[in-house]
Amino acid sequence: MKVHHLNLCTMCPYGGRLIEGGDKGITEIGEMVVHALLVETNDGLVVVDTGMGLDDVRAPSGRLGGAFVALCRPQLREEDTAVRQVERLGFRREDVRHVVVTHLDVDHAGGIPDFPAAKIHVHKKEHAAAMKPSFRERSRYRKVHFDGDPKWELHEEGGDTWFGFASVQAVADDVLMIPLFGHTRGHCAIAVRARSPSRARAEWLLHCGDAYFFHEELFDPRRCPPGLAVFQRAIAMDDDARRANARRLRALHEEAGDQIHIFSAHSPHEYRAATEI
Repeated sequence: MKVHHLNLCTMCPYGGRLIEGGDKGITEIGEMVVHALLVETNDGLVVVDTGMGLDDVRAPSGRLGGAFVALCRPQLREEDTAVRQVERLGFRREDVRHVVVTHLDVDHAGGIPDFPAAKIHVHKKEHAAAMKPSFRERSRYRKVHFDGDPKWELHEEGGDTWFGFASVQAVADDVLMIPLFGHTRGHCAIAVRARSPSRARAEWLLHCGDAYFFHEELFDPRRCPPGLAVFQRAIAMDDDARRANARRLRALHEEAGDQIHIFSAHSPHEYRAATEI
């Protein structure tokens, strides 16, 4: 099974070392990516997270929200959208049979309308949050991303276990949805079996979405630049659950890092490391 790592958008917020660490000044520009996957399976193509869509690129403030655009400063280009990258690899958008989203924030679900023929897999709790958001949730979801009657496939509690994680469900051929609630009500990680056990490299990829943001959060002792640390706490719907799941991911990395390549959605360091493998 072939897996393509895609950067669907580079975001350039101000904050420098508050975002990236290192020696940048705090008034300099930081870097964040939107790391997604395109998976070639026996059941057609699977896209893991969609980033921002074609219509978002054409009318960003109206569709993504002025606050998101001003804070994150996404560098929106049509050629970076998931659908255009799928086409550039020689496929048609209709070849995408499944879209699996870690959660429905604007920078993960904006491209859903670009794949009208695909089944859209999401946890039931996340779908409920996006359809009927609380006051705190209202700014993170955009109704325009769910127009056109998407073919929702809602996943609930229950299922198998995977490396100690419960309620794991298969959404396509060797593509698993793993609940990691906290960042949002129904946030999930997505595991993809990428290589056979006989090969030297990791057998599994684990796309953790926004369960953590900075690559050194996987190590003990963990480290996260202060700007990202504050941001994660501020936007989490259940910060206790988020931090507990981050601890579980650190333990997983320590215990099974040779079998599982773990990465988050917005780390440029992890994205570049993945594309060099």
